Amino acid sequence: MHISLPLILIKLSFLFLIASLATAKVKLPAIFGDHMVLQREQFNPVWGQADPGEQITVRINGQRATTYAGVDGYWKLKLKPMPAGGPYALEVSGSSTLQYNDVMIGEVWLCSGQSNMQWSLNQSDGGDLEALSAKTSQLRMISVPHIGSQQAQDDFRGQWEYSDSGVASSFSAVGYHFGRRLQDVLGVTVGLIDNSWGGSSAEAWVPRDVLETHPRYKDHLDEWDEKAATYTDAMHAEITARHEAWKANGRVGKAPPWPNDYRFGQHRPANLYNGVLHPIIGYGMRGVIWYQGESNASRAENYAHLFPLMISTWRDHWKQGDFSFYWSQLADFNNEQELPQQDSWWASLRSSQTKTLDLPNTGQAVIIDIGEGRDIHPRNKRMVADRLARHALAKDYGFDIACESPRFAEAQMRGSEVVIRFNHVSAGGLYAFDVPEVIGFALAGADGQFHWAQAKIEGIDRVVVSHPDLLSPVAVRYAWAENPVVNLYDRNGLPVTPFHADL
Repeated sequence: MHISLPLILIKLSFLFLIASLATAKVKLPAIFGDHMVLQREQFNPVWGQADPGEQITVRINGQRATTYAGVDGYWKLKLKPMPAGGPYALEVSGSSTLQYNDVMIGEVWLCSGQSNMQWSLNQSDGGDLEALSAKTSQLRMISVPHIGSQQAQDDFRGQWEYSDSGVASSFSAVGYHFGRRLQDVLGVTVGLIDNSWGGSSAEAWVPRDVLETHPRYKDHLDEWDEKAATYTDAMHAEITARHEAWKANGRVGKAPPWPNDYRFGQHRPANLYNGVLHPIIGYGMRGVIWYQGESNASRAENYAHLFPLMISTWRDHWKQGDFSFYWSQLADFNNEQELPQQDSWWASLRSSQTKTLDLPNTGQAVIIDIGEGRDIHPRNKRMVADRLARHALAKDYGFDIACESPRFAEAQMRGSEVVIRFNHVSAGGLYAFDVPEVIGFALAGADGQFHWAQAKIEGIDRVVVSHPDLLSPVAVRYAWAENPVVNLYDRNGLPVTPFHADL
């Protein structure tokens, strides 16, 4: 029987394809690699791709775990809890073998949010000095590239690296200072994952199907669907060219629109959940530090629902229980006002952030005293990180250290005065910084208009507020402005949390 040469080549090609599929290499996403940090004292998921039905074995530090790849080639297993230590080799074997070296068991934290989390160490106060002492193998970092997508991504380009002057300088300043503080105190290796994206909206960090279950987000979803549908490659090329021409011309005149592609940018709902969060979901960690909210200020009231929804969704999908989630409240920004602001998106967003503390295992760093009126990006990132680190050290690691800013508890009328009690006040009591007078309280009468009020500390945890012309006030506020002029602290140096309360 005569068989033509082309037919033979086709059959050989087919057999070669089958053989190559049968010996496909075992693959893991980039979150696993040399120098990685695995979370101590809890189960650590490990996952990847292999041939369907292939047996996969993972070994580390005398431990062995086995599973089988599913029909789609996906496999996942969990390593049993291990104490801090290392370095170890993590071996993954199937039809091929991978080995990751210099693996440490320590503490892992995710650093997420928008530009104030993305803001690098070399852009921050003292960043050049800090970088000189940043060299340590006990602090390790990995960054997730900016990929916005409506389809869930399973991997990214990145690698774990030691902290050194170069790596630390370009890493999140808040993340670096937070991790360095923990490493200094705990004495174990700390791993930091940065997936922050400047300008990102909270809706972009939530899966679309979750947003769609709540009617309140329909208009926002429809708006972004229309923007994405009408935006073209040609439009993007034109906007990009205009912006590049403006830069080449010395940035003279008003800046043209930033070339941010609506389809793949950091504002479109679900884009960042799919692009920069999904590839790492499930990786063992202690918790999240978060700095975001500026891009949601115009939807401040909705944020009181959206922010806890986002946190709860992440926790549900991570399948690691209610892991710790600590955030920075919005800093002071914009011009100071001579008269009390009657309404403020910024203040309302802060209020929504505070309400999210109703969720378990959460914490808020109040930073209304370290912002810069002229710049939405405060340079003092170390203080932001330290106030976040207080929550972790107290709540996750059991240190006896103050972490909560005093918060409004109740208000009672005493004649024409309003007596306000705060919780989370230390034994040292409240303290008026710089001058004896307490600054930043306002009262409103029946007309709803707010007026600056007199205030004085009474006892350890109370402030008495009054106004000579308001004998029956109906509401009280503190630090209710974009850039509030205030001076009330706890003796631990933590500023009192802004609030509004009806009487």
